[in-house]
Amino acid sequence: MIDTHAHVYASEFDHDRDQVIQRAIEQGIEHILLPNIDLDSIAPMLATEAAYPDLCRSMMGLHPCYVNADVKQTLEQIEYWFTQREFIAVGEIGIDLYWDKTYQAEQEMALITQLNWAKSLNLPVVIHTRDSIDQTLALLKQEQNGQLRGVFHCFGGTVEQAKAINDLGFHLGLGGVSTFKNGGMDKVIPALDLNYLVLETDCPYLAPVPHRGKRNEPAYTRLVAERIAELRGLSTEYVDQFTTNNAKALFKL
Repeated sequence: MIDTHAHVYASEFDHDRDQVIQRAIEQGIEHILLPNIDLDSIAPMLATEAAYPDLCRSMMGLHPCYVNADVKQTLEQIEYWFTQREFIAVGEIGIDLYWDKTYQAEQEMALITQLNWAKSLNLPVVIHTRDSIDQTLALLKQEQNGQLRGVFHCFGGTVEQAKAINDLGFHLGLGGVSTFKNGGMDKVIPALDLNYLVLETDCPYLAPVPHRGKRNEPAYTRLVAERIAELRGLSTEYVDQFTTNNAKALFKL
């Protein structure tokens, strides 16, 4: 089992990270993929990867919520890291129209810039699309040259949006929202193409039921797999194997 999206380097884990990692291992988690957020998250992310090198793998990118008027300079500093070492993906990148639309144009520019990095580096991308799935899809259709691949992380959209994402060659990251009774995903998940699904937590956020509202952690990836299995009439082991194989192929793990 692979948690394809975990901020386990966040300060919320500073007091018990070893125990969190141990619980993940006990639940069968083989890899934990770490998306970067901004310039300040790089050091703790890389330190966490160095502390658990067999388990954790880092991405590099600029999260849309941290895009501002200085975005060009920030992107230059983020891009520099790709000359220093290897990363498994460009992420987390995207468009977020939930909190603030002030810098929407800058967010779109940052996304296109980072998609171009992914093309030149032949890396997958991990995309954040809060209140922006359709806008992001439109932009990706323009940019897709057959090289772009990756994950729409924390997917909470419709069956139609899922198909459009898959048609572009992209996967869907399913996490805690899949377990929420009022999330609407119980109607969507049975119709999704298993070949394009990967598991994630987005910890410390969006803990699945029965931990909703509490701190999330990679061990809870299993709860997401169990919910998908329940909704599809499959075994958890089958969902685990399928999504693990998808993640390994996409991220070359």
